[in-house]
Order: sequence, then structure tokens, then C-alpha cells
Amino acid sequence: MNRKPKVTGQIHFYITWPFYAALAPAVCTVLGYMRGPKTGTAFLVFTLVYLLVAWNRYRRNQEMAYAELVEFAEDYASAQNKLFRELNIPYALMVSSGRIIWMNEAFREVSGDNSQFTLTIFDMFPKITKDKLPTYYDAVREFTCQYGDRDYRIEICCVDEHGTPTPKSEIKAPREEFYAAYLFDETLLNTYIRKTEEERLVTGLIYIDNYDEVMDDVPENGQSLFAALIDRSVIEYVMNVDGIAKKMGDDKYFIIFKQKYYEQLAKEHFGILEDVKKIQVGNDIGATLSIGLAMHCDTLQQSYEFSRSAIDMALARGGDQVVVKDKDKIRYFGGKTQHTEKGTRVKARVKAEALREFIIGSEKVIIMGHQIADVDVLGSAMGIYRIAVSLGKKVHIVLDDVTASVKPFVRRITSDESYPKDLFVRSREILDKVNDNTVLVIVDTNRPNYTQCPDLIYEVRQVAVLDHHRKGEETVNNAYISYIEPYASSASEMVAEIVQYIDDNIKLKSAEADCLFAGIMLDTNNFMTKAGVRTFEAAAYLKASGADVVRVRKLFREDVESYQAKAETIHAANIYRKSFAIAVFPETQKVESPTIVGAQAANEMLNICGIKASFVLTKYKESIYISARSIDEVNVQLVMERLGGGGHMSTAGAQLRGVSMDNAIKLLEDTLDEMIEGGEI
Repeated sequence: MNRKPKVTGQIHFYITWPFYAALAPAVCTVLGYMRGPKTGTAFLVFTLVYLLVAWNRYRRNQEMAYAELVEFAEDYASAQNKLFRELNIPYALMVSSGRIIWMNEAFREVSGDNSQFTLTIFDMFPKITKDKLPTYYDAVREFTCQYGDRDYRIEICCVDEHGTPTPKSEIKAPREEFYAAYLFDETLLNTYIRKTEEERLVTGLIYIDNYDEVMDDVPENGQSLFAALIDRSVIEYVMNVDGIAKKMGDDKYFIIFKQKYYEQLAKEHFGILEDVKKIQVGNDIGATLSIGLAMHCDTLQQSYEFSRSAIDMALARGGDQVVVKDKDKIRYFGGKTQHTEKGTRVKARVKAEALREFIIGSEKVIIMGHQIADVDVLGSAMGIYRIAVSLGKKVHIVLDDVTASVKPFVRRITSDESYPKDLFVRSREILDKVNDNTVLVIVDTNRPNYTQCPDLIYEVRQVAVLDHHRKGEETVNNAYISYIEPYASSASEMVAEIVQYIDDNIKLKSAEADCLFAGIMLDTNNFMTKAGVRTFEAAAYLKASGADVVRVRKLFREDVESYQAKAETIHAANIYRKSFAIAVFPETQKVESPTIVGAQAANEMLNICGIKASFVLTKYKESIYISARSIDEVNVQLVMERLGGGGHMSTAGAQLRGVSMDNAIKLLEDTLDEMIEGGEI
């Protein structure tokens, strides 16, 4: 049964307004009867005639309105249908199962579907799944997909059965869900974007890390040839990617190349690093390069600043590597060789003088190391303490967790009445001791979040950082003094050198010398790893200052529980890929400092034949700590950086939060697999 359309709104008012006008003669009729019957009757007759004429006109106007509305609707629907069919933008209607129930000609050309709508949107674009379709409450959902060789941006919205977007207020459930899909071809746009990106310039700096040392090692008659061979290697390497290399000094180059060649160089892991090492002109020491690159910079000034920042980070991490600064992201390549120890102490003397001025200008000095402090933290802190006290300053050392390895040294210091009672302060109390003339010295770490009290860094006036770990992405910004030397064996070695240059009148106490000596012993595994000439020179100075090797060794002794836990950890170790020892510290073993014992177990496992690197995972305080150790074949610092940690080539670590032990082991194994396949190990 056909139903006439319902006329509402303004059209309805235009048709019915004569009936509203009939109120006037009706009022006149009432007033007429009040004056007399004849007058009232006359007005009544007029009113009835008016209503009869108005009704007749209303019927005729209503029919005309209906006819014109139907004609308009038919024309509109036809125009709309034609518009959708001939629209250049591909448009289709589909149901919740993804089956397309209607498509215009543009969509049909894209899909190539000439059948009876057997195609589904999920077939065309596997990236779109049913659970990703918009709900009634979403306006539009966008997807970026490929179909064939074209790139499309797809907009999908919820509509009613007529293809009209469904307002939230008009939802009536249950009913079939309908969706409209619009396809926007962005292939040309993406092509131009890619070309623009590829044509952008990558700027960089190349430094020869050990230029002076290598030239001293090259025979005098071969030095010119050696320099020329390095120049040729660098320039040809850059020219092969249509770039330009400009020499800026004996050991510095400025380079430019197009960004489209970056992935090629990265895939090859920047082979220039290995090529330069192979240059031999009678030298035993191979040259190493540090490269800093800047990408996706908005201005030339920013590009220069990024490349400078990248090369500084490469040098601070020990050289022989590439650091790529891509806005907020940083990538590392290389860094597989041991750091070259600097024979000169000029830098140590310069930093010592700067630290002296830094402390003299303050009223109070606070010293802080990394969380779960070890003997290296305590030793370097006590060295800085002696410097500050000799300069007449009040000193506090932030120390929260007194681990088993540190406890004997701390007990010795606190039992000595010559040390102030408030020397060691917990992190929750230290902020109350800060004033406007307080400075902070951070030792044995350069990562703010790894310190005992990260908030303290932002409360003090100035900060100095002394560390022997490689720089990572997270570092203390705008430090007044940043003395980071990856070649050093330990922070205690660095501080022992600095003490000698601060003032000739500084005399270490035996307890302080013992702490510094113990710090060096800990990080060098009893002088078996990372111990260079300067390490032994520092140890000799400490021995002359009162350090007693026998006394230190006694302080290093372990309790039975820790020794048994270490043995059980090693016994349960799994050998992965015949080269990597992976062990889990047993939670059943209740020791005071499980992370320290885990690190000791990792050191012990390097004594197993065929082991290139060892990893011990310890669950402690809702986190999983990984201690990584190697001798010389594997750079464990690169492995730990993949897991958010860092450290040295042979000693590194990481902390994992929110993962189970099984997942942590799987993550470590996957990282090793990925690095082996990528040639990084």
C-alpha cells in the first residue's frame, strides 16, 4: 500500500496559513453577535464561506506540493545516483561482513570486479579487518594500504541503508550495519614525497680517532703515504654514493651525500670503518674512524648541530663507530674494537683543574652514583669526597642500598670518627639538604634515570659527570663538567688520576685508598680485563697512598650463601648457539645482593672454553637485571643497548620491567639472533 509523503516544516506552514488567518473572521463573528444577531450572522456566513474556499485551496495546494516533492525526490535521487556512479573518487557500500553491495564505476575500475559483487573489502586490503571497522560512535576511520601497485588512503564510516552517515541520536538496534568506503589514490603524492626525502642531504663529520698514535707507529718515510691512503679511502667511499668529502684538517673530514644512499650504507654497516683498519704502512696499530651523521633536519644550522652532536657522542663512546642522529632517534653502527688507551694525561689534568674550580665556587658538594651502588661507586665517591674536603667544603654521599659487596667498606668508614656522621644520606633525605650554592658530582654513570635520586639533578645549581661508560641516548644534559672516558677501566681509576692533579697537598686516607683500589679491582676483574698502563699507574699511586691489597681482598670475601648461589647459577647455565652462556639466578637462593652475585657468576662463566659472552638474568624488586660479560670477541654493550641498557664492550647490563623471566630470555636470544644475522656480532 502506497503511503504519501508527509509534508512538514516550512512547506506545511505555507500550505496551511489560510486556516490560521481564519481566526480573524471568527473573532469578528463573536463580536458581531455581541452587537446583534444580524451582524453576527453576517460575519458567520462570511467565515464559513472563507473556510470553504480555504479548504478547497488547501486540497489543491497539497496535491501540487505532493506531486512536486515526489518529482523533486525522483530527480534528486537520480542526480545523486548519477553523481555517485560518475564520481571520480572510488566509493562503495558494504555490510559488516566486508562484502561490497554497491560500488561506483571508479571503484569498479580499481577493484576490477565485474561479477555480482563477490568481492570483500578484506580481500582487497588485508590490513583492514572486521574488528577495525568503525562503530556507530566513530565519525571516520582511516587506513593506508596498497592495492596492486597503487597506494590508497581509505576512509570508512558507518551509514544507514541509504548510504547516509548515521547520527548517534538515530541509532536503532538491532539492524544490519552498513559502511561507506572512500578510496583516495595517493600514489603520485607518495612518489613525490619519497623523491623529496631521497634528495634531502645527509651531512656528517668523520674523525680519525687515533691519528697521532698511529702516525707515531708508522715509519717516518711512510707517514705521507699512510695519510694519502686514508684520504683516498674516505673520499672514494663518499664519492661512490654521489657525495662530497672535504678535508678539514689532518684527521677531520666534512661529508655530504643524498639520503637515498643512507640505507645502502647502513645495510653494509658502513664498511669504511673496517677498510681503514686494514691500511698498513709498517704500522702495528690500525686507524679507526668516528662518523657522525645528521638526517631529516629542518635547517642547515640544525644539520650542523646534529652532526656535531653525533660525532661528539661517537667519540665519547670510544670511537670506531657511526652515530646517526635522526631528530629524536639515534642509531649506532660499529664499535666492535677495544678502546685505545690514551698515553697522555693532558685531558685528566685539564678536567682536574676544571673540577677544582667547580668545587671551589660552591658551598656544599653532593656526590651520587648509580642505583645498587657497587665498590666502584663508593671508591670514586670517596675520592671526590677527599678532594672537596681538602677544599673546605661540606660533603654528602647519596647511598640507598648498601649491598653485601659495599657493606664492609661502608662499615669501616662509618666506624671511623674522623668522618662526619651525615656523610652517607638516603635519597629521600638529600633534597632537604640542597641550597642555592650546592653542586652535584655524578660518578660511574651518565644516565639520569640510573642514578640514586634522579630528581636531585634538577634541584642543584650545577652538575659534573665523571664516568667510564659509553654515552647512550639518555644522558645528563648541560653538565658543567662532562668527563666521560670509555677507555678507562673504572670511575675509580679516573678519580685516582684527578686526585693527583687537584692539589699536591691532598693526602688520601687508607680507607679511601682501599675503596678506590677495590673499585679498580672490581671493574677489571682483578686486573684481568680492561687494565691498561694508566690502570696500573693509578693502582701504584693508591698503593703508595696506603691501599693494602691483602686488606682489600679480605673485604671482598663472600659469605657461604652467595658462593653457593653463584655456583648454582653457573651449574644451571644454558649454552646458546655454542657461544653464549645464559643463566638465571635462582630465586630460591636468598642472598643480600642477588644482582652483585649474578654479575660475579657472569664473570666466572667466561672461564668456560668456547664461551664468547655470558649473560645472567636476575629478578630483583619487580625488575629483571641482566649482567653481560665478554672478553674480546663480542661487544656486549651493543647487545645491552638493544635492550635499553649499556656499559662497556666487555661489561654491560640492562634492566627489563614488566616482562616475565621466560620472555626476557626469549628477548635476549632473539636479540642475539638478529645481531648475528645482521653481522653486528
